[in-house]
Amino acid sequence: MTTLIDNNANASPTKILVLGATGGTGRQIVKQALARGHQVTALVRSPQKAGDLNGVRLVVGEAREAKVLREALRGQDAVVSALGTPASPFRDVTLLSSATRALVQAMKAEHVARLVAITGIGAGDSRGHGGFLFDRVIFPLLLKKVYADKDRQEAIVRDSGLDWVLVRPTILNDKPGGGAVRALTDLSGFHGGSISRQDVATFVLDQLHSDDWLHRAPLITG
Repeated sequence: MTTLIDNNANASPTKILVLGATGGTGRQIVKQALARGHQVTALVRSPQKAGDLNGVRLVVGEAREAKVLREALRGQDAVVSALGTPASPFRDVTLLSSATRALVQAMKAEHVARLVAITGIGAGDSRGHGGFLFDRVIFPLLLKKVYADKDRQEAIVRDSGLDWVLVRPTILNDKPGGGAVRALTDLSGFHGGSISRQDVATFVLDQLHSDDWLHRAPLITG
């Protein structure tokens, strides 16, 4: 299934918790959320890295700590997870799955139902659709352990009982957004592709008020 997305949608203001707000995509999510009139809380480990996130309520702490998560979640309507982790060719990765497991438990405790989580091309049944260089070189040499944890992360989200959407962007770039976004669940014949972080942020924020992709994991590309 392929759907063309009009990424100029507006929706009523929402209180949003953003995880991974200091990353490249997270910053775009925060910027666009504020432009839409949403109230944004960011859970960050380093307040120094978040010093330029103006207009955002900061909660400082570790994304795997239940107490910190519950403080950040209190009064929120939805959560966007843009958590990432560096390439790890040798060491096992557990941050994404452990943080997501703690997040799901905290969301249930604070009665927050909507979760939009970004993983990436290569997760789940999107593996093998990233193009020759990504699939044959980058993935096996640098990202295999990261994506093993993304798979665990996705499984936790799927089993959470929450109102979830998993978003799998193709290769990210920093080009200007505003173009049409293709969202696919049937990846037959699809290999490669890229998408701007701005367009990823737009698509992700649109899912806060849309059930079009509820309980699904679309791959998105430009």
